[in-house]
Amino acid sequence: MDRARRIAAKAAAFFFDFAVAIALLARPATAAELAILRNGFTIRHEHRLEMGTTTRLYLAADDSNFTDVPTAEITGYEKDLSLPVPPPANSHAAIAGPSEPAKFGSAKFGPAPPLNEVVNTASATYHLDPDLVNSVIHAESGFNARAVSPKGARGLMQLMPGTASQLGVNDSFDPQANVTGGSRYLRELLERYDFDLVKALAAYNAGPERVEQYRGVPPFRETRAYVARIVHEYNTKKTAQEKAAKQKAASTRAPNKAPSKATSHARRAAKPAGTTVAAESPRLPSQREPSPR
Repeated sequence: MDRARRIAAKAAAFFFDFAVAIALLARPATAAELAILRNGFTIRHEHRLEMGTTTRLYLAADDSNFTDVPTAEITGYEKDLSLPVPPPANSHAAIAGPSEPAKFGSAKFGPAPPLNEVVNTASATYHLDPDLVNSVIHAESGFNARAVSPKGARGLMQLMPGTASQLGVNDSFDPQANVTGGSRYLRELLERYDFDLVKALAAYNAGPERVEQYRGVPPFRETRAYVARIVHEYNTKKTAQEKAAKQKAASTRAPNKAPSKATSHARRAAKPAGTTVAAESPRLPSQREPSPR
């Protein structure tokens, strides 16, 4: 009798485990996606809802956070294979970290990674172009990790103490902590201004309050020169990369056979055509106002 009960109990346990396994396998698989925008940026989301001319991208599985993007600005979607980044508590807040933000401390357990590795890691985490982050660092501190502005902004990406605290950066002079926090802040500003890079950069320099006040880039010489410098440097990098890619593609398509004597003579006789690109500096207003940083 006891043996029969033990056999029945084992059978019941087996079928229970089997049922649980089947239920788990039957659950719909969820995988985050990246919405590819026309301007080159991406938005990581859990799922989406197309509503005609607007597409709603849900940043969390429970639909508590979302952002609306014009459908025409989305060129496609792809699976996000990187580690998920917790979305801000409010997708329209400049700094909307969790109640207990992740701390980017300065504890050293080995040699510090090189700056390019730090930038690449932070850029991948917050889905930014490393060239853009490097351009911001160049304009902010000239790649000086110990830089301090007259207003008290510190480090490579010139974080104010209050901003650093909200971002969870304990040591603004630690390159890894500073670039990670600054990249997160830049990403939040991009999301706040619907990935308008000019407005996001203006807010990074002058503060979101001034961008809201003037409904765009504030008419301050420093801010406009700052935005123009970063945009120009970033565009120059992209143009050079596109040119190099085209040259590489052309060289791979070229025949490998040796040119004829006539072709070689024609190449020696031809003069190289020089191409110059003139970039006119934007006219900046004379109004001055000190940056909050």
